Amino acid sequence: MVWEDVQKIRAQAPLVLNITNYVVMNTTANALLAIGASPVMAHALDEAEDMARIAQALVINIGTLSTHWVESMFKAGRVARDRGIGIVLDPVGCGATAYRTETAQRLVREVRPAVIRGNASEIRALLHSGGNTKGVDSQDAPDDVAADAGELARSAGCVVSVSGPVDLITDGTRVARVANGHALMPRVTGMGCTASAITGALLAVNPDRFAAATHAMGVMGVTGEIAGAGAAGPGSFQTGFLDALYRLDQAQLSARLKLG
Repeated sequence: MVWEDVQKIRAQAPLVLNITNYVVMNTTANALLAIGASPVMAHALDEAEDMARIAQALVINIGTLSTHWVESMFKAGRVARDRGIGIVLDPVGCGATAYRTETAQRLVREVRPAVIRGNASEIRALLHSGGNTKGVDSQDAPDDVAADAGELARSAGCVVSVSGPVDLITDGTRVARVANGHALMPRVTGMGCTASAITGALLAVNPDRFAAATHAMGVMGVTGEIAGAGAAGPGSFQTGFLDALYRLDQAQLSARLKLG
């Protein structure tokens, strides 16, 4: 099933619009290319709506907020919402400042993402307007916020994907856990953002958003394990991750995926 989605991405090369932070643009664009999708990184106000009209998925990442970028997120988000394409919201650093938290909450209300993907502290802060966020890093584990994730999924009518040592994905009723990954992943900036981008690519080819979000975390975790096995440190891990994602095959997924 996960492999079928990967094959669809490689066959269809869906256009994934990313309004994301400039720290990770190169990383996430390369990851989308490696899996077979077609990324576009665009945040200009004048083209946000036009880009959203031609994309097959939209990824909104609030990592480096500014007034104009936020306005573009809402413009593109409303078009994507009305078109019914998959929207992923990554509430980076939610809980660290009021501006981040309020922006993320408005996006949930007005844009209505299909998937909210973040770390445990971000998910808790998004629901409760406060949390245990250290900059953009989580101080909680996914299972610590399982109840919060379920409540957020039900109230927002979406899937919530919580990344961590064991990823937790829920639509408020169903719950899946992915126990793949590698210890070097938190040492490379943009791995969470990459998970959000890959989730966007999966949403573009799989209308079941719970399955798409779960499969995305499976792809991330298995690829991380493969890359970590041959890495000397964060630098070689980052390069190895792109190579492993590009070379990912059915046998690797079948042998390694720990989905429960």
